[in-house]
Amino acid sequence: METLKAQKESKKKEKAIKITGAEAIIHCLLAEGVDLIYGYPGGAIMPVYDELYKFQDKLTHVLTRHEQGATHAAQGYARVSGKVGVAMATSGPGATNLVTGLADAQIDSTPVVCITGQVPRHLLGSDAFQETDIVGISTPVTKWNYQVTKASEIPEIMAKAFYIAKSGRPGPVLVDITKNAQFEELDFVYEKCTGVRSYKPVPEPDLKSIEAAAELINNAKKPYIVFGQGVILGHAEEELKALVEKAGIPAAWTILGLSALDTDHPLNVGMVGMHGNYGPNVLTNECDVLIAIGMRFDDRVTGNLDTYAKQAKVIHFEIDPAEINKNVKVDVAVLGNAKQTLDLLLPLVQPNEHKEWKAEFDKKYQIEYDEVIQKDINPTKQGLTMGEVVEQINVASQHKAVIVTDVGQHQMITCRYVKFKQSKSNITSGGLGTMGFALPAAIGAKMGAQEREVVAIIGDGGYQMTIQELGVIFQHNLAVKIVVLNNDHLGMVRQWQELFFESRYASTVMTNPDFVKIAEGYHIKSRRVAERGELKDAIEEMMASKEPYFLEVKVEKEDNVFPMIPSGASVSDIRLK
Repeated sequence: METLKAQKESKKKEKAIKITGAEAIIHCLLAEGVDLIYGYPGGAIMPVYDELYKFQDKLTHVLTRHEQGATHAAQGYARVSGKVGVAMATSGPGATNLVTGLADAQIDSTPVVCITGQVPRHLLGSDAFQETDIVGISTPVTKWNYQVTKASEIPEIMAKAFYIAKSGRPGPVLVDITKNAQFEELDFVYEKCTGVRSYKPVPEPDLKSIEAAAELINNAKKPYIVFGQGVILGHAEEELKALVEKAGIPAAWTILGLSALDTDHPLNVGMVGMHGNYGPNVLTNECDVLIAIGMRFDDRVTGNLDTYAKQAKVIHFEIDPAEINKNVKVDVAVLGNAKQTLDLLLPLVQPNEHKEWKAEFDKKYQIEYDEVIQKDINPTKQGLTMGEVVEQINVASQHKAVIVTDVGQHQMITCRYVKFKQSKSNITSGGLGTMGFALPAAIGAKMGAQEREVVAIIGDGGYQMTIQELGVIFQHNLAVKIVVLNNDHLGMVRQWQELFFESRYASTVMTNPDFVKIAEGYHIKSRRVAERGELKDAIEEMMASKEPYFLEVKVEKEDNVFPMIPSGASVSDIRLK
């Protein structure tokens, strides 16, 4: 009697079609629902591009101007759409140019699949033209990678790649495909991957841990929530809001958690971290129960671990077991998807208000408002500040835009002052801190959420790292709004030099080009603002535009971002000036 396995194999053979490996890759992408790819062609991936040419009605390929731009665009697309971003490049330098984007996606948990061409199998290890061991190079910065050397491997490996990239804690996957595998024929059948042996992406929630968490929360006098991107990735925004409101718990966010809870929610107390809000940082060391949801206790959040929340019982809601007790020792670990675990927690949590505890955050906010915020958003100094630019964007966008930031002072200022009413609105490079991220990520964000306004707020330093991606905006007429806050410095490095290196501005002064002329060279409508009286009108004009728009704002050259926790200091040592 024919076994069940043999029957399945027989049925697969009946459905099989004979095609080349290159065509099989295209069919795999279509089967996974991919309709958009970012990439750059070259010799070792050319067979796939040749097949892609035949499927232009089903798959849109966006030719970025650099492979790094392809990965960041794929990240921006993934972050706003919730889908897997796809990038493609050739072997050698094409593949190695993807590495920064892979590392960024890895640390920020972004689902991306990168496909690279490779020299033919018989040339592997021979130092052939444009050969690099991209699997070896990318192993530390990918969730999984694999080198395909036979066409018959392609369906299974591609299915596994998408499954691993998007399941559990998402991350980047790289599939390297030798040129001979692209030319070879195979009997193609595609089955989506539903599981990988020994890989359990979502731990089963432990009800005893959830009960223990509820008991700590119910008995707390000063409970405090810090939430991160795990809430967004787990689609747990409503559950977080329900917990915050039912238990009356003040909640602060990490930089990647921003937009999971409306910024104007009365229990949203602001941002934690090196340039976060005063109250959320200082009161971390006064709460009695710290509830961490979907965040990883990054060093920029905790400061000195020896002094971080030592008085508190710590509850950690987390999907990745590797994050438990990695940096901060926890009293209760609740493993699982945040949506599922918070849903199980909610019935066990008693209604509460904690008015006196919340009032402590309000007092600290007033101190910060008087010392810092008022000066940032309503400045009396002659030059424009980054804070007032962000405030004007808030007004003009009605808090509905997707905001994409690069890395540096403008990033910290934007994340401090931007207002959101919708999740998946804050796209930034958090863990890796990649200058050059914003412009290509904004391209991906706009293509992933075409109905939404996308505003890229970038510093003059990071902007020039991927400025060539203006070509993609021009070619595809993407209505991305680009705001460069130009202080003619590498602002964040300059700030550290001022505060900790006696104002020795070593290699941080920028001699910049005419950014407006460059944008106009790409046929993008452009404007420069240097006076306060012009700012409101310029931003309103930009936001009203239905086409790409570039706005350069000349801001104060030596402004600093405060509050600030000095590197290695305690969150209690946060400086207001």
